[in-house]
Amino acid sequence: MGIVTERKIFEYIRNIYAPQDYPALADELDKWRRSRPFAGAKLLDATPVFTNTLVKYMPLLAGGATLSVGIGEHTPYDPKLLPLLREWGLRVLAPAECSDGEFDVVMDCAGMFSGLRARCGYVELTRSGLYSYRGVNAPVFFADAGKIKLIETTLGTGDGYCRALEHLGYDLGGKRLLVFGGGKVGRGIAMHSNRAGARVCIADFEPRKLPKIEGVGALDAGNESEVAAAIRKADFVVSATGVEGALAGHAKVLLESSAVIANMGVLDEFGADLPAERVLNAKRPLNFILDEPTRLKYIDPTMALDNAGALEVLSGRVERGVADPPAELEKEILDAVRRSGAIGEELNWIGDDNHEVDFH
Repeated sequence: MGIVTERKIFEYIRNIYAPQDYPALADELDKWRRSRPFAGAKLLDATPVFTNTLVKYMPLLAGGATLSVGIGEHTPYDPKLLPLLREWGLRVLAPAECSDGEFDVVMDCAGMFSGLRARCGYVELTRSGLYSYRGVNAPVFFADAGKIKLIETTLGTGDGYCRALEHLGYDLGGKRLLVFGGGKVGRGIAMHSNRAGARVCIADFEPRKLPKIEGVGALDAGNESEVAAAIRKADFVVSATGVEGALAGHAKVLLESSAVIANMGVLDEFGADLPAERVLNAKRPLNFILDEPTRLKYIDPTMALDNAGALEVLSGRVERGVADPPAELEKEILDAVRRSGAIGEELNWIGDDNHEVDFH
């Protein structure tokens, strides 16, 4: 069934993506088709389901896995794909439809399946899901850590925010954008918006630690009066803190402002006092209005790392507790991207959370 399903997925995506859009996943596909490292293993993959996610499934299926797709309460997905997955022989399951011990590895996103007991352990895709796994007495491969995730969150998510605004008819050129959160996602939004001609300022609680981005200002998020003034002046406001309710204290001024407001985090960062209808896409991540929320070329390394994490857990190479990806594993994936990927040049734009980066 796995080989048949893999072929059906390939027939579906072959005219949508070129191999240079998914070099890391293609490398896994080639290796695992020969070695079959997942033979007999049962995996649950809760990655948000969009067309590019189908490419992620191919190496797992080629490697012999019995794969099910998890859809949590807040999992973004393209509804037209779920009937296709079932037609191709994949089970699509909500948390309540899963049994404890049914899966060898749960490949989670935002901790939505953290209450499900896995036989070998877990892989968590996002930082927001880390909190759900801190007390779990099992191996947890934390795919969000390390440099690879920067490609998705800094390059891909920032690109997705700008594409989503364009899709809705908004033009950032010459407009004031206030970004809340100076982490990976916030910096990526600032970088892409700056390149699109916006006048950008990042509000963060530690503005002095922000990487220097040419043409982008910094504001202390703890200074309430300055933040309120910045909101009133802004044409666009976007939240990218990764913290639920982080902007709840600014709900009144946000509600009264004329800014176009968006959220780029998985959780509601604005709180109950700001109505969902005041925020684009009803507070859900704005890029998920797109058929491809993050372009495959940016998310390919992350999805390959997530897949590799499942093999690390299955093979017993991850200790109990939360573990970061090994440097040599990240290097192997990045080498594949540099060797034959479409984003080789853009890799020079990113760094990590401990180093200054020139994004211009």
